[in-house]
Amino acid sequence: MAVRAVRGATQLEVDEREHLLERVAELVRTVLHSNDLTNDDLISVIFTATSDVQSEFPAYAARLMGMTDVPLLCARELEIGGGMPLVVRLLAHVETDLTRDEVTHVYLHGAAALRRDLAHVHAVPDETKA
Repeated sequence: MAVRAVRGATQLEVDEREHLLERVAELVRTVLHSNDLTNDDLISVIFTATSDVQSEFPAYAARLMGMTDVPLLCARELEIGGGMPLVVRLLAHVETDLTRDEVTHVYLHGAAALRRDLAHVHAVPDETKA
């Protein structure tokens, strides 16, 4: 079994606590599902958020999902001009039999446009509004 890193991100529509908790939980669930992982496979998870995200700690969503024995950390994302707003990113360190090129990174909603360069990406953009 190897240690691998899994990346992911989601974009919020608004900085509201319940919305953040829903979007982060969706991101964590999708990362786990896309890589056939369970909580027991997690070593640690680092969450970052852009400076306009202030309604709740993203890691709290993972705690609500039962990740009470996984080390979680929140940090502020760098403020780079022209960067995407309202984004929560994660970097999960996991134990898995997947090779690096088999790991699926997950980008949801507006964040689906962030990393099209990765080999295996599960990208789910928001539906186009008519």
